[in-house]
Amino acid sequence: MTPNIRRRTGLGAVHIRKGVTVVAAAGLVILTGCSNDSRAPAATPTTPSTTSGASSSPTPSPSTDPQAAEKAAALDAYSRFWAEQVKAYAKGDTKGTDFGRYAGAKALVSTETDLTDLRSKGIVTTGAPTHNAKVDKLDSARKVPSAQLTDCLDSTDWKFVYRKSGKPVAMPENRLIRYETKATAEKWGKQWRIVEVTPQQDAC
Repeated sequence: MTPNIRRRTGLGAVHIRKGVTVVAAAGLVILTGCSNDSRAPAATPTTPSTTSGASSSPTPSPSTDPQAAEKAAALDAYSRFWAEQVKAYAKGDTKGTDFGRYAGAKALVSTETDLTDLRSKGIVTTGAPTHNAKVDKLDSARKVPSAQLTDCLDSTDWKFVYRKSGKPVAMPENRLIRYETKATAEKWGKQWRIVEVTPQQDAC
């Protein structure tokens, strides 16, 4: 049986509906009718960290860009967001991580929902994704400054496994491994936070 795959906004969640297992993480939703331990579907991560083996994001040059410092801060928050998220998925919980410092709004809620669902299935992750993010637009004039980021996420080395057995969760062969991701960051006080992550349909 070939799973049906669709994209959606946000980091996703895991649900059981009418005998169909739906597992979603980092924005990829995989649908299949199989739900036992050896054939259960898994989610492909969508978006990564410089401190977890991920590639670093380019830093704008202050000599050519007056917003360079804020763009660099937003990119740093994005990288740390993924570094802490990787830790959380590896242990199945955000407790003991700094994820809440770099995530907010939809991005925070979606990850917490994902982790709750994955814990119920005994699924965690190993490894980490990599990324190459850039700031497309930064609006520092708003009451809450915001930035729009584009990332090329490579989930090759981020694997979903069953905690008890260590066996990999079955994945569809035709899934996207490298794909574009859009993210929104906001500056809350002095700290930039990632508030939304939206995987795209496009490979990169």
